[in-house]
Amino acid sequence: MTTVTTHLQLPRPDGTFEAYAPGLPSPFPTSAAPPRKRLAFAAAHVVSDPLADVDPWLQVGVDWDTTLAYRHHLWDLGFSIAEAMDTAQRGMGLDWPTTKQLIARALADAAQRGTLDRIACGAGTDHLEPGPGVTPRAVVDAYAEQCDFVEGHGGRIILMASRALAACARGPEDYLEVYERVLSQVRQPVILHWLGDMFDPALAGYWGSRDLDAATEVCVRLMESQAHKIDGIKVSLLDAAREIALRRRLPAGVRMYTGDDFNYPSLIRGDAHGYSDALLGIFDAIAPAAAAALSALDNGDRPRYEAIFAPTVALSRHIFKAPTRFYKTGVVFLAYLNGHQRHFQMLGGQQSARSIQHLAELFRLADQAQLLRDPDLAVARMRAVLTVAGLS
Repeated sequence: MTTVTTHLQLPRPDGTFEAYAPGLPSPFPTSAAPPRKRLAFAAAHVVSDPLADVDPWLQVGVDWDTTLAYRHHLWDLGFSIAEAMDTAQRGMGLDWPTTKQLIARALADAAQRGTLDRIACGAGTDHLEPGPGVTPRAVVDAYAEQCDFVEGHGGRIILMASRALAACARGPEDYLEVYERVLSQVRQPVILHWLGDMFDPALAGYWGSRDLDAATEVCVRLMESQAHKIDGIKVSLLDAAREIALRRRLPAGVRMYTGDDFNYPSLIRGDAHGYSDALLGIFDAIAPAAAAALSALDNGDRPRYEAIFAPTVALSRHIFKAPTRFYKTGVVFLAYLNGHQRHFQMLGGQQSARSIQHLAELFRLADQAQLLRDPDLAVARMRAVLTVAGLS
């Protein structure tokens, strides 16, 4: 790490520029023990290969070495890995054939490293294109194919929400039947994933109703009848009160994994009635700070826990601002600023999903959260992005 001697001209919202010099390098450790009081999964991103001779909007090229190195970075910090999730651009650039390679490689790495108990993989139906000919039975078969692949490679399952099911289900009973059939076939308990339509508009009305109270009742009904096949549920609705209410209704032994990238500190901290474990995309971006905060929680140091997490919330709310589904751009940009990958390119060309103004504010907020490992490198890389945009 070096002392920062350079500054940037960062754009302001009004179109003018300000001189900005970042602070000191991040003080957080690069390794940590797994947290003792909470389970903490980081949903990990995928690094594209800029030298792959593909049409990025149509084809996939992955830098496997760098992608897997990032998983080692997260494991080193004590996190479990939520593999092949929406953070990895499932449904937004990462297709099922490439996903199978990702899952197989990550599970093999985990087995070799001795961290197979600290990884779970997304299984969904994204190889089944929604359409008028798709039936709930076809959705069950699609889920089964992906579940069999994950478990066949020794992995645990995170059962992702299905666009195909959202498109073909006639009501709550179709959801219950599909999930019950899928759960009857898995070998070990799964983590359910309720992904809100702010993350994926195609999932509007999941569980058979656009009324979230009614949808919650269907979800609870499933968990009560299938609790023996469910490890927990990840809820990504960005609604802390709703998550807490559902958390208090979970069957015995079923965990709540917060997927709320707006309110995670209070949900993980918990209250007199319980707490949420974590399965978060933002943990990919803020992993060193999150590891330090969870360590403070383990040690009963609530003030330090709050102090570390507090500035990350503004960063997370910015990264996940509407349209929320474009949050992956911010996650990858921060990995680029911190030297975890040599370029700012993404699967599907998704690096273009956020504006220069958005990226400039992300730089400021990451610095204020003490998340820039080498500020001089971050300045150089931010300046390169500004130059490409004709602003430097």
